[in-house]
Amino acid sequence: MQPTDLREVIRHGLLSFPVTPFDPEDNFAKAPFQAHLDWLSQYVVAGLIVAGGTGEMFSLAPAEIVEVVRATREVAGDAPVLAGCGYGVKMACELAREIEAAGGDGILLLPHYLSEAPQDGVAGRVRAVCKATRMGVIFYNRGQSRISAETLAQLAEECPNLIGFKDGTGDIDTVRRVTATLGDRLSYIGGMPTHELFAQAYKGAGMPTYSSAVFNFVPETALAFNAAFAAGDDAACEALLRDFYYPFARIRDRKQGYAVSAIKAGVGLRGFETGPVRAPLTDLTGEEREMMQDLIRGRK
Repeated sequence: MQPTDLREVIRHGLLSFPVTPFDPEDNFAKAPFQAHLDWLSQYVVAGLIVAGGTGEMFSLAPAEIVEVVRATREVAGDAPVLAGCGYGVKMACELAREIEAAGGDGILLLPHYLSEAPQDGVAGRVRAVCKATRMGVIFYNRGQSRISAETLAQLAEECPNLIGFKDGTGDIDTVRRVTATLGDRLSYIGGMPTHELFAQAYKGAGMPTYSSAVFNFVPETALAFNAAFAAGDDAACEALLRDFYYPFARIRDRKQGYAVSAIKAGVGLRGFETGPVRAPLTDLTGEEREMMQDLIRGRK
């Protein structure tokens, strides 16, 4: 898929972030992963972003990320396949090329590791990765990798395959500056943990779509919220926030890292093999899994 085509496909609609299951020997479990994707495939989404934040990219070896992309491509059909990409600039460039060779359509460029960086340094990393691949590149504005509207506009001029901006900072001022400055040049994706909690505020800042982690285990609930959100039905959104999303957030907020762990637990409770999360994350306790079970009982 050409970058400009991918940009238009992901401009609206829900983006799915599948979890990455592991087997008892702590290896990527391909068959359970594909079974989960097959179950999700009955629901229409704008694209799949595998080995991303929810997919524990930060705990995967680069070769595992490529393996996940290949496994996704085998069952994804016509759905766009994007993958998390990151680490240092050299590693990110090499990984982007390998993701492309494995059949990926695009990458989500996650923050670099550890060190803070100036704007020209952040820009240099984005520029290098864009030049390393023909795929579409989405910049993830989060953590120590934050970008200004001015820097992003310059990169958009230099890098035709820079197609998207995803925000996970909660900095609405920067988000609005970006969307107002770049207009239709990029696609804009909300990327806060459990972004449905923030979706309406981000929509007002010019961000019409988002990635949904809960789609992993309650796809119909996730799509119902997205439909209400797209239609501007605030009453329906608020009902779903009250009945599902805020109760879920109370479980998620019990321990750092549970934004991923709770999603993986939910997938397991729907009957799919997931294995545990990898360190430094930790799994939900038995009590917390029961809380999750109560929350999702009767939902689809």
